[in-house]
Amino acid sequence: MNDKTRYQIMKNRQLLAGYNLSDVGAEKTDQEQNLPPLPPLKKKQGRGTIALPSDFENLNLMTEIRTVFAQRESCRKYSSSPVSLLELSFFLWSAQGVRRMAGRSLNPVTFRNVPSAGARHPLETYLFPNNVAGLDKGIYHYLPGEHQLEILEKRSDYEEELTEALCGQSFAANAPVVFVMSAIPYRTEWRYGLKSAKYILLDAGHACENLYLAATAASCGCCAIGAYDQDLLDELLGFLPGPSAEKTYECSVYIAAVGKLSKKPES
Repeated sequence: MNDKTRYQIMKNRQLLAGYNLSDVGAEKTDQEQNLPPLPPLKKKQGRGTIALPSDFENLNLMTEIRTVFAQRESCRKYSSSPVSLLELSFFLWSAQGVRRMAGRSLNPVTFRNVPSAGARHPLETYLFPNNVAGLDKGIYHYLPGEHQLEILEKRSDYEEELTEALCGQSFAANAPVVFVMSAIPYRTEWRYGLKSAKYILLDAGHACENLYLAATAASCGCCAIGAYDQDLLDELLGFLPGPSAEKTYECSVYIAAVGKLSKKPES
């Protein structure tokens, strides 16, 4: 192992042990300075919205939680059957749905179906649907506060770009629906400063596991993906390139492919 690799490994391990990061020399967090946080929800920015159904009692879900846990496995092959809009709605609600909002007007917070450090909830969810009943192909953004999808771009020719952004993983780019979780780091940094990167990644894990369990309960398959080209995927979603210290900076952090099962899931 050369010195450059060793140094980078040490930096990565410092991130994993983020709670012990030294704040010596760092200024107080913005919360400690009584500066306002970012809103917990992004404003609409698309070309119209689609209301999502929420009559989840009509879904044929597994009710035995032990069965769901036992059958939760990664799936990379999907059937030609479309994912229904109700199923998609359930997956989004399970992974990032807002139960209620609270807090003062200067510091509103959301309480959701997944835990988040300090209830900061830095994640956003974007979709690339290929085979969702009643949903045109394109790029969509989930609005958890309203439980709606907003249309960012309607286009049917993104598979090649998405495959390249996912490092050649065509099974994912062509899945019935691709979830991309992004992070707006400042939502967490406002409270936790230098410790935030670790918390944000933990939050992404919570959200993706809920997505896995919701998909399994609906007899669908899910496969989480961590291998992707940061610049290409961020560009495809319209994020500004490269890291920045701007409060509104946003970047992709996790991907998952979801679709109807074609056979027994893989390990």
